[in-house]
Amino acid sequence: MRPVVLAGLIAAQADAQTQSPAASAAKTYQGQALSLNFQSVEVRSLLQLLAHFSGFNIIVSDGVVGSTSLRVRDLPWDQVLDIIVQSRGLAMRHDGAVIWVSTRAEQAARQRQELEGQQSLQTVEPVLTESFRLKYARADELSRQLQAGPAASRLLSARGSVIAEVRTNQLFVTDVASRIALVRAMIEQLDIPVRQVLIEARIVEAGDSFGRSIGARLGGRLAGNPPNANQSGLSGGQAGGAYLAPRLPATGEPVMGRDFGIAGGDMINLPALPQGGQQAGAFALSLFNASLTRVINLEISALEADGKGKVVASPRIVTADQVKAIIEQGTELPYQQAAGNGATSLTFRKANLKLEVTPQIAPDGRIILNVDINKDSVGRSTPAGFAIDTKRVQTQVRVDNGGTLMIGGIFETSEREDEAGVPLLRSLPGLGVLFRNKTRSVNKTELLVFLTPQLLSDEAQPAAP
Repeated sequence: MRPVVLAGLIAAQADAQTQSPAASAAKTYQGQALSLNFQSVEVRSLLQLLAHFSGFNIIVSDGVVGSTSLRVRDLPWDQVLDIIVQSRGLAMRHDGAVIWVSTRAEQAARQRQELEGQQSLQTVEPVLTESFRLKYARADELSRQLQAGPAASRLLSARGSVIAEVRTNQLFVTDVASRIALVRAMIEQLDIPVRQVLIEARIVEAGDSFGRSIGARLGGRLAGNPPNANQSGLSGGQAGGAYLAPRLPATGEPVMGRDFGIAGGDMINLPALPQGGQQAGAFALSLFNASLTRVINLEISALEADGKGKVVASPRIVTADQVKAIIEQGTELPYQQAAGNGATSLTFRKANLKLEVTPQIAPDGRIILNVDINKDSVGRSTPAGFAIDTKRVQTQVRVDNGGTLMIGGIFETSEREDEAGVPLLRSLPGLGVLFRNKTRSVNKTELLVFLTPQLLSDEAQPAAP
């Protein structure tokens, strides 16, 4: 009973002479098993026996000579054929229902003759000119691809040429019919719409600040003449503070003034420091005798500030697969730059929000992104100009279609506690608060960067005419 063997199996056997040993060891054989035992049998006779057993047409060239000894048991016949071909240094080629067996030199010569015949035919074959109207690809770029590379790898023959018409986006190809067919097949593969990606970045800056300051001012008059109507040596508190204001004996008007205690200055001047751009609130108290010769003034100031803020920037951009896209917004700051001859010139520096991204769509639908994100802002003023506070993320990530990924973050915490006062006296229990001021501040900043790529649907692509 003759077996039925797949044509693909025979084709794989035909290429056995060019395969590596690892590839040959991985081959599978499906022929009917047989057992052979020969001593010094002619190779041609052995191949004829295999043709009769398998039912295939095996053509043996005249160059196949010699004999071999063979003993196999229960091996597929196609494996036996492969063993014979490899052991004798022969070549096997499958052509339809026929298996050609010849020497490797004969096969190489045959292939060389076929190639030379094709090249000779191309030198006398008439050339044709065909136009291709492109839908999505650019004619000039495709023209360079058709003519790029060495002559052995070009699609066009030595007689071929291509003309790109940019205005109408057409290609005019002149060559033999076989090469034009290759160009047509290549254009069908390249002239397709490129998928587009919508990339959205979300940059979140959050800040949380807290400040507290407590201080005191102390002044007084221990001896001396009482103040007159033209002297305002005794003060209540600052604006908004609570105070006890004495009245002048002569006029009965309240004693008001900006100086604290003795006219001309304070004995202790350690008020609370401003926080968050706001001045501290104060509570003032004055103690004096009836003749106003002895006065003690006390002012306690305190301020507590708490601030929270959040800045969200969300640049979006649409680009094609593997095409770099840039979007930016910001301010250009002028500054002076020294020139070579000693003069100065005016130049500009950018403080921008910038998104630069190059997407690559993977076969599994995921999106690989080469991302460069800048979030710059105007900083403090310096003698050379404004400083620029920079924040930048540059990375490559792989994200699911429609998914969101946090690609980076910076968390910064700053805590500071300052205390100033009179030596020794500021350390007194209880009364030490009158001889010192104390400031505490806590600042927290956080930067988070998110990316969300989204493939645009095929319906959004332009329809072919």
